[in-house]
Amino acid sequence: MAEPVLMAAEAVSKSFKTPDRAGRLVLDNIDFRLKESEIVAILGKSGSGKSTFLRVLAGLIEPSSGRVLYRGNEVHGPAQGVAMVFQSFALFPWLTVLGNVELGLEALGTPAAERRERALAAIDLIGLDGFESAYPKELSGGMRQRVGFARALVVDPDILLLDEPFSALDVLTAETLRGDLMDLWIGRRIPTKGILFVSHNIEEAVEIADRIAIFGSDPGCIRSEIAVSLPRPRDGGSAGFRQIVDQVYALLTTSPGRDGGRRGAKAEPGIGIAYRLPAAPVQQLSGLIDALVEAPYHGRADLPHLADTVGLETDDMLPLIEALQILGFAHVGGGDIELTAAGRAYSEADIQHRKVIFGEHLVRNVPLAAHIRRILDDRPGHRAPKARFQRELEDHLDEEEADELLETIINWGRHAELFAYDYDSEVLSLENP
Repeated sequence: MAEPVLMAAEAVSKSFKTPDRAGRLVLDNIDFRLKESEIVAILGKSGSGKSTFLRVLAGLIEPSSGRVLYRGNEVHGPAQGVAMVFQSFALFPWLTVLGNVELGLEALGTPAAERRERALAAIDLIGLDGFESAYPKELSGGMRQRVGFARALVVDPDILLLDEPFSALDVLTAETLRGDLMDLWIGRRIPTKGILFVSHNIEEAVEIADRIAIFGSDPGCIRSEIAVSLPRPRDGGSAGFRQIVDQVYALLTTSPGRDGGRRGAKAEPGIGIAYRLPAAPVQQLSGLIDALVEAPYHGRADLPHLADTVGLETDDMLPLIEALQILGFAHVGGGDIELTAAGRAYSEADIQHRKVIFGEHLVRNVPLAAHIRRILDDRPGHRAPKARFQRELEDHLDEEEADELLETIINWGRHAELFAYDYDSEVLSLENP
């Protein structure tokens, strides 16, 4: 017998207004079900709409179209029975641990004596007894996040929505808190019937989740789902665990429109001047190429193994991989990355020749770079204010996204010596007008 559905998203889309009033589609026609006794992880690159989707489910943001159902009832505003833990600890610094945990109950109108009793029980449950009277400034990051969990659990939620709750913590603290949460879940010491969490860590998702939803981006959508049927506790070194990690890497690093299994790399079809380029520093791109050509890889590597070797988290690795694909320096398929001929030529070149190769591929594969260079070439003084391109991009992106995109392309363009940029005047110009 199938488990009952706790929460559902039906054809949920979300747009945010842009200056031209056309709106930018952030979530596109998402269908999703969270069933009882299930933990689901959401993975996807930064900016793919994962956190927005979580807030729509929580009732913190209204969808532009479609609907969210909690136990069959349409959600309009925060639903009683659904609690959320954020990446930032979001504690009130003027309240003690006890005061912060009591807040949710106070909002529900719970009597003071019951509030205190339930808050103390939640604090004890999450391992913070002895710190009831402490203020957030007295606590470590891990302890502050435990307060966040206690505040969520004190209302006895049916559903826990977790927005990268471990990402602001050091590795050991995150591992401990994650393990404690799983002990509470497996031991049925909390009333929660379902957990949905956004993560940037593939191993974390495979360790915890019963199912992993892979988000695509621009706009955000669920591209695929993977069932994780491994018994708990899960051994991160087992063949089954590593196989699922490889599968997730393959899905995350193969964009729609790219044939991940085909040899050869090219820019993603349909890329335009407003394509949100990954914020990948050039020095890290160079370092990753250098790591790929060295032993034991010699130009080709298993992505999880490479990530471990260079010591990068998924959120840091994915932008580099995407950038290498866009620039034509590597192709990805089946969870492996392989340098193209251009990538190998880059790895063998000296510093100045690397700049030339980078610039050629930047103009060839990134329309915004070619557009900026063309404008600068055509202008008599070979100069243009950054604001000129900012306005153009804001027809497609919001102000912050346009600024981030320009920052990336300016950094890439300056490295390749395609153009120069004066930070004080915010003017782009040709290196040698």
